[in-house]
Formats: sequence, C-alpha cells, structure tokens
Amino acid sequence: MQRAAQAGLTAVGAGAMIVLGLDLAYLAEVNPMRRTISEHGLGEHGWLFSLGVGLLAAGSLAIGASLVGRRLTAIRSLGSLGLLAWSAGLLVTAWFPKHDWSVGPSLSGSIHRAGSIVAFLSLPIAALIIARPWRRHPEWRLPSLAVSALGLGSVLWLLGIAGAIVFAERSGLAWWQVMPLGLVERGLAVTEVAVVAALGIWAARREGVRLPRGQAGPGQASPRSPAR
Repeated sequence: MQRAAQAGLTAVGAGAMIVLGLDLAYLAEVNPMRRTISEHGLGEHGWLFSLGVGLLAAGSLAIGASLVGRRLTAIRSLGSLGLLAWSAGLLVTAWFPKHDWSVGPSLSGSIHRAGSIVAFLSLPIAALIIARPWRRHPEWRLPSLAVSALGLGSVLWLLGIAGAIVFAERSGLAWWQVMPLGLVERGLAVTEVAVVAALGIWAARREGVRLPRGQAGPGQASPRSPAR
C-alpha cells in the first residue's frame, strides 16, 4: 500500500509538472490573471493538458486505494467516495474540452464545467472527512492536521468564488469579471493538488507509534492492531 501511495505521488507530480510547463510555455500569450488553465486544452498541445490531468486523476486513485488499504479510511466512506468523485471529475475535464468562446458554448464545454465543479467541490470535503477522526491519534495527528488545513484552504477559495458569483448577480456584472478568474482558479488548483500530495505522503509514511494494548484507533480492524 505504501508503494501504491508512492506511485500515486509520482503520477500526481508528473501531471502537475506537465500543466505547469504548459502555463510557463504560453505565459507570453495567455494572461494567467484572466485566462483559465483549461484553455490549454483548446490549443495544439491540448493532448498534453489532457495527459497531465489524466495523470493527476490516476495518481489520486492510487493514493485513495492506499488510504483504504492502510485503513486510514473505509472503502464505502464519504471520504473515499469524495476522492473517487474528484478523480472522475478530473477525467471528465481531461476528455471534454471547455467552451471555445470564439465559436460559442458547446455540449463538450458544459460537460467540462460540470466535471470541474464536481472535482473541485469533492476533494476538500473528502480530505476533511478522512482527516477528522485522526486529529488526536498519536501517530497520525500531524498528517491529519496538514490535510485538514489544506482542505480548509480549498474551501476558502471556493467560498471566494461563490461570493464573487453572488456579488455579480446583484450588481448585474458577469461573475468572471468581478475577480481575476485565472489567478483564483490557479490558486484553487495549487491548493487542491497540495491536498492530494498531503494525502499521498500520509499514506506512504511508515508507522512508528504503537497504541497501548486494548486502545483502538479510528480505522482499526481490531483493538490490538495499529492504525494502517
């Protein structure tokens, strides 16, 4: 299970570097303050964007499997389902390009938007649910607090976007005009990739603390076995 987490971290890192490389390569042509990351999917190197997001999704699935295997979360828990929804949403955004506004809205763009909403909402919820029962555990307290902090950071980004949408509706402006959409989306994306990385590092860690005999942790199968 530790190897699955390590493989997942490698895939997540590779996917993130591919998307970051696209951002840097087109920095002179694309305004990162206003243009979204998904616009890379519309260009001649759109396949690279899809590859990067696909690797992020695959790595997240491997990390989720490791968390389940080490009994840090249950396979049928809301945390596991949230990670699965995050990965599925990423795959949808990788497969269906966003709207190309030079020609107008499209079915593909609508599906892309739905997938991104599912992904961005599901991950912080999953992270908070997975981390919550471990915050006082002698072995996993620090990893769970790190995951919780990053999950809350993602929630704050989402609340900022929701606030901008509400303000735009009341002021009669387009919601993407009341905030630097590209910058906000990149901030949210970086935070959520950090959430996945924190979960992967947690799942890849070796155990060192053994609970006293008869004391069970949140994810233990029996009172005498350590949390995995």
